Amino acid sequence: MAGRDSSQMNYYIGIMSGTSLDGIDVVLADFSSSPPSLLHTFYLPYSEDLRSRLLALHQPGDDELHRAAMLSNELAHRYAEAVASLLKQSGTAPQSVIAIGCHGQTVRHRPELGYTLQLNNPALLVELTGITVVADFRSRDIAAGGQGAPLVPAFHQALFSDRKIHRVIVNIGGISNLTSLAPDGEVAGFDCGPGNLLMDAWCMRHTGKAYDENGAWAGSGKVIPALLEKLLAHPFFALPPPKSTGREVFNLSWLESFLSGKESLADVQATLLQVTVEAIARSVTTYCPDVAEVYLCGGGARNGLLLARLRVALAGKKMDLTDALGVDADSLEAFAFAWLTQQTILGVSGNLPAVTGAQGSRILGAIYKA
Repeated sequence: MAGRDSSQMNYYIGIMSGTSLDGIDVVLADFSSSPPSLLHTFYLPYSEDLRSRLLALHQPGDDELHRAAMLSNELAHRYAEAVASLLKQSGTAPQSVIAIGCHGQTVRHRPELGYTLQLNNPALLVELTGITVVADFRSRDIAAGGQGAPLVPAFHQALFSDRKIHRVIVNIGGISNLTSLAPDGEVAGFDCGPGNLLMDAWCMRHTGKAYDENGAWAGSGKVIPALLEKLLAHPFFALPPPKSTGREVFNLSWLESFLSGKESLADVQATLLQVTVEAIARSVTTYCPDVAEVYLCGGGARNGLLLARLRVALAGKKMDLTDALGVDADSLEAFAFAWLTQQTILGVSGNLPAVTGAQGSRILGAIYKA
């Protein structure tokens, strides 16, 4: 960052480890100008052992409290490792950063029961980094009657809204969600359904690979119409917004309840990819029928077959990655949590009640001062 006066910068770090359980995305953002700048990014993949232990906590099991606490500590160390790498890579001193926004790792999301749980130890993260940390972004919205998700539409509005063009931003992580940005300033957003999580889980179980690269395995199979129909009959898809979901609803146990065991493994993978396509396409056509431009982000945006199928399902809509708008599709969500962190530090609301269903605007997150 030679030639830039750091005293004039407004640096925040965003950390996101999403439902896909693939790893940790960390970004360094500068909010000293509008639009803000994404300066540097870093990605730290999870080990297979860590991923499997996190995945196990999504279901009831023995000694859950101890396992969750120990994993929270371990995650804090991994988050701190990623932050240190980001700072070293960018040549940034820790004291130049106002705060870190750390989402944590979601293991339960039950807004209908009044709670959401993200594993994290923000107090430890402060000690390890020496930087103020903001965490627990979703609980306040849920306490106010909201879903606690999605939270990124407010950032999408700040970054991507256009007074002449109706845009939709689709994030394809473990769960897919969309943000509708109408030219008149109206913003809507909600979870569409499974993104990568079912495809990744099926791929891991039967190939040993964490994901189906570029949709190659799905492309070798054929969609099973009867299975597709059964999966899309889940009541979640028919719910009106606001709505959010997670692994509690969509998981391998749920999928296997519809399987006879005689299906081709590749055909099941092809069907799961089509579930993701249909969930997104139906959400767009039902709630944003006049949208002109659709931009994709998240890990699923790099799946070539998924992108091709979405182009067919949403024919007539301009479609691209958020890279075309100047923001790397893999880093957008971490960037959003850097922005939400600034909102918290400034004492400004970060949720959109029309999106989450909360009773009103709320300041999100808990601050752990360095």
